[in-house]
Amino acid sequence: SVVTAGICRWLVRRGVKVAPFKAQNMSLNSFVTREGAEIGRAQAMQAQAARVEPTALMNPVLLKPGSDRSSQVVLMGKPVGEMSARGYHGGRQEALLGTVT
Repeated sequence: SVVTAGICRWLVRRGVKVAPFKAQNMSLNSFVTREGAEIGRAQAMQAQAARVEPTALMNPVLLKPGSDRSSQVVLMGKPVGEMSARGYHGGRQEALLGTVT
C-alpha cells in the first residue's frame, strides 16, 4: 500500500494522471468518502498521494471481517450485509460482482 502510494506520488509529480484501484479489499480499517461511501483506508491514502478525491470506484468491493468465518460486504461504498466465506466463494461472489460492473 505504501509502495503504491509512493508510485502514485512519483507519477503525479511527473505530470501523469493516476488513480488507485483495488477491485476487492479485505480490511478492518475503512475510510468514508465525501459522498459517504466506505472504501479501504489504503486506497484513500493512495488517492491522497495521487492528489485525487477518493471514490467508491477505487475500491468497489470491501470485505470487513466480522469473525473468522464471515465478513461484512460493502459494495460500491454501501454495506449490503454479512456473508460467510463459503457463501461468498460458493457462487454468491459472481452475483454480487454483477452489481458492481
